[in-house]
Amino acid sequence: MNEEMNGVEVENHQEHAPEKIDYVFKVVVIGDSAVGKTQILSRFTKNEFCFDSKSTIGVEFQTRTVTIKNKVIKAQIWDTAGQERYRAVTSAYYRGALGAMLVYDITKRQSFDHVARWVEELRAHADSSIAIMLIGNKADLVDLRAVPTEDAVEFAEDQGLFFAETSALSGDNVDKAFFKLLGEIYGVLCKKSLECGNGKLNGADHATALKGSKIEVIAGPDLEISEMKKLSTCSC
Repeated sequence: MNEEMNGVEVENHQEHAPEKIDYVFKVVVIGDSAVGKTQILSRFTKNEFCFDSKSTIGVEFQTRTVTIKNKVIKAQIWDTAGQERYRAVTSAYYRGALGAMLVYDITKRQSFDHVARWVEELRAHADSSIAIMLIGNKADLVDLRAVPTEDAVEFAEDQGLFFAETSALSGDNVDKAFFKLLGEIYGVLCKKSLECGNGKLNGADHATALKGSKIEVIAGPDLEISEMKKLSTCSC
């Protein structure tokens, strides 16, 4: 599969010295409890997997600084507890989020069935232009799969979400998913900047621009993040 995503080569996404930050992007990771949200975050920010991980209580966040299109971007990623009793607490943390990772467990059908409710909550509390990546985690547990990839693809297409299946355990597609989301956020900011300059800023246009194109999923051991339509060719 083409290693280039949204015009940015994956291998060029390098850690960067922290002294110069061009942008800080707030991203929330949401979904039911025990789907692997904290593990995905740990894999992306520290390249670690903790086998005795405890459920997140309230909200925690970690950061990672990367370079995208020659801009140094600090991703501030908030890990929200999935338990129902914390939902009222975490809803306040959607404010200011530019992107969201919505995670379900491919071995737990119920966690996928709840995805629509999470999307509804996210759109109720977050900005309308938020970029959303649907993540099917634990893709390494092939024999326990309870959610067909096709079901997730159909939902993502219907809701205008980006989609990938990942394994926090092996690390498969975790970086690619985050880089794709951060690239889309950056593209939205570029588009907004251009449209502001042209006097054409329109909230509805941004919501439309965020929708992904038709999803093509590679299954099995060669599974990679779905290639999506480039959001913007802006080089700002």
